Amino acid sequence: MSEITISEFTLEVDASGLHCPLPLLRLKKALMEVESGDIVKIIATDPAAHLDIGVYADQTGHQLLKLTRQENVQIFYIRKL
Repeated sequence: MSEITISEFTLEVDASGLHCPLPLLRLKKALMEVESGDIVKIIATDPAAHLDIGVYADQTGHQLLKLTRQENVQIFYIRKL
């Protein structure tokens, strides 16, 4: 994963308070709304979100650029294939 600044994303999705599989479903919807090469930032509080989103990115070819964790919050930056 490479360094990325907050100003570089195209769309932000706040999935805070949602549990599996809703953060992943919100990400899938967001990726349909942006163009190839665009970056989606998703905020999730579900502790298992990193598993779902990581596997999804691997299986679909989207690139997980960065994952940060702050207390109970995970922030993902994903580049659309």
